[in-house]
Amino acid sequence: MAFAPADLDFLHRFIPATSKGLPTLLLLHGTGGNEDDLLDIGSRLMPGAARLSPRGKVLENGMARFFRRLAEGVFDIEDLRRRTAELAVFVEAAAGAYGQDPSRVVAVGYSNGANIAASLLLLRPGVLSAAILLHAMVPLVPEPLPDLQGRPVYLSAGRLDTMIPPRETERLARLLESAGARVTLAWQQGGHGLTPGEVESARAWFQAGETTRAGKA
Repeated sequence: MAFAPADLDFLHRFIPATSKGLPTLLLLHGTGGNEDDLLDIGSRLMPGAARLSPRGKVLENGMARFFRRLAEGVFDIEDLRRRTAELAVFVEAAAGAYGQDPSRVVAVGYSNGANIAASLLLLRPGVLSAAILLHAMVPLVPEPLPDLQGRPVYLSAGRLDTMIPPRETERLARLLESAGARVTLAWQQGGHGLTPGEVESARAWFQAGETTRAGKA
């Protein structure tokens, strides 16, 4: 598939790898964030890996997001599908533009970014080899479910999160498992914000080697 320069139309940061043999980290910020938000977290999760960090194109009261919502926790599904396809094209085009292996892209998303990463898994499963979803919920339920057999997915959520109730995270875990993903669900005793301990737990899972061995199913 050929890509035009317009396919890289997301504002983004790309940090080249300093070590060989590591996947590219696709860093997806939460509502109100930008392309710089998760760069440090990416370097902590896997030092030396390439980092690709786009800025969401949708504005909600001046805050950047990756797709529209109708109310808190109520998504515009048509827009979500369109934005997911748009992001998939960008990720594949960026792999070619920056000389990265398109079969080894690991999403690291927080909140809204985690939700669109989950949507990528469900709607465009060939784009991601693995994912770390921090404070995510079910974005949509496609029919039929994709084949995510053996795909490693790490979910982290707060027991006291008032924006994403624990049952929503559990529902996402079940959905991904139903599609065949190898899901690890880690609970934090906190709310919606990221904590250093949460990032450290994700790093430990990352460093265990699941994602470095992951390829497209």
